[in-house]
Amino acid sequence: MNRGVLIAGAVAVALAAAVGGSWMAGRAAGSGPDEAVATAPEAGPAGGAPVGNSGAVPAVDDGPLPIPPVPPRIAEGAEYDRCLSLLTTDPAGAYSFADAWIATGGGEGAIHCKALADVAQGDADTGAEAMDKLAGSSKAPAAARASVYGQAGQAWLMARDPGRALASATLALSLTPDDPDLLIDRSVAAANLEHYQDALDDLTRALDLDPRRPDALVFRSAAWRHLNQPGLAQDDVDRALAQDPDNPDGLLERGILRQRRGERDGARADWERAIQLAPDTATADLAQQNLQLLEAGPDRR
Repeated sequence: MNRGVLIAGAVAVALAAAVGGSWMAGRAAGSGPDEAVATAPEAGPAGGAPVGNSGAVPAVDDGPLPIPPVPPRIAEGAEYDRCLSLLTTDPAGAYSFADAWIATGGGEGAIHCKALADVAQGDADTGAEAMDKLAGSSKAPAAARASVYGQAGQAWLMARDPGRALASATLALSLTPDDPDLLIDRSVAAANLEHYQDALDDLTRALDLDPRRPDALVFRSAAWRHLNQPGLAQDDVDRALAQDPDNPDGLLERGILRQRRGERDGARADWERAIQLAPDTATADLAQQNLQLLEAGPDRR
């Protein structure tokens, strides 16, 4: 099950290309690396603003909401397709359509679309709650239920509730335990809770299942960094950028590691490139913050 795109800032932003636990894979802006640790002046992919000794807490971009365009889906039919198609262009219209459809017996497809519309309109906690309930009560196949739990988990991250995100992702993995996307999603929630070893374990399992996942390598690099293993962090980010040289989150993370070694020019180049590749995203915002801190000099950190 390949995630499309959507939790960003340290993941990406766009419409999901597939279902699964990763409908918003790019939206957890900092869902990848993370914010600054120890005395580092940098902000990182899995985090928000630079914060001295704090742990990584993925920022969340309020970008476009991804839709599940391919199976496994919780429902099928023309009405479901129509409702989902409205989400990207008219979320209020999707909500009204779903609400009216529920009143006429629309069933699980209508409930799901209404929950997605809630998230699209900024009410992430209501949408997440509805999707958790739907996944728990549905008679759909396990893979479809897992995808909805995964969506709920990402919506909980958007609602800044990583504890519930972790619970939803764990329920999803109880149904489809070998889904790398869901493992990556759960690692993001764990990192938000500063459970870096748990995040590392999930990312290692995801990479065992699918080694060509630069996103997982970048996130694991950040986890290693938080666990004070800079050599292993460097190895992972180097592998990620070997697979995807223009990965903005990888460049953000490599810049952090370079800055920590005193390689100011290299750090600056990586962060400027990340901004160029992903303007107007949380990743770019974090890279810009890092550049400002870098230019401020040690007396301003």
